[in-house]
Amino acid sequence: MTEEKQIALVTGGSRGIGRECVIELANAGHIVAFSYSSDVDGTNETIKLASEVGTAPIGIKSDVSSPEGVDQLFTEIEEKLGVVSILVNNAGITRDTLLMRMKDDQWDDVIQTNLTGAFYTMRRAARNMMKNRWGRIINISSVNAYVGPVGQANYAAAKAGVIGMTKSVAREFASRNITANAIAPGVIETAMVGETPQEWRDTMLSTIPLARFGQPNEIAHLVVFLASENASYITGTVIPIDGGVGMGT
Repeated sequence: MTEEKQIALVTGGSRGIGRECVIELANAGHIVAFSYSSDVDGTNETIKLASEVGTAPIGIKSDVSSPEGVDQLFTEIEEKLGVVSILVNNAGITRDTLLMRMKDDQWDDVIQTNLTGAFYTMRRAARNMMKNRWGRIINISSVNAYVGPVGQANYAAAKAGVIGMTKSVAREFASRNITANAIAPGVIETAMVGETPQEWRDTMLSTIPLARFGQPNEIAHLVVFLASENASYITGTVIPIDGGVGMGT
């Protein structure tokens, strides 16, 4: 296996970081599929933008929080494109509230999608990666995994779990030439962040040594590198892209 024209899957690719990962992987020459939960307009925009720089990707509606949904997702990709050899786990949700007010479903939904969903996709992708003795797993965690913001106990726990799971998977799969790494973004300039109150934005900016928010394509460029042969000796790592917020942690 080589890095040329691999089949890549990005979960949560209809907007934000996921969209940029789809675009940059297509730009790098890969054949890309991505999952989305409900955003049809965003999905069409991702396909349009990625098609302008590479092979048109396919978007598949899927619930990555269920094993049945993940199996359906991979089966459709295998039937239409072939075997997934690059997996980017980006899908995630937030249900922010203080711990004392957090309901069981707010905890369960975030853990199920952000952590268990990544487990389901890695387990499903590993079948063929191990058979082919080549694979790249890139999990999108968060600086919040080690900063621990107020109101995000569920999200921080899920993203910290992703880091631990990434390291275990990296050890398990290393002998089969499969790497597994995590990226820990800080505050990234997405539509969601753009809709936050200016007061919150100002407060967050004051904590960032580089004094700006990150851009989605800055995450995507690292994803492309970690998916390449140039990163073949990197596994089990967590790479922050956070403007220096997590420095020293």
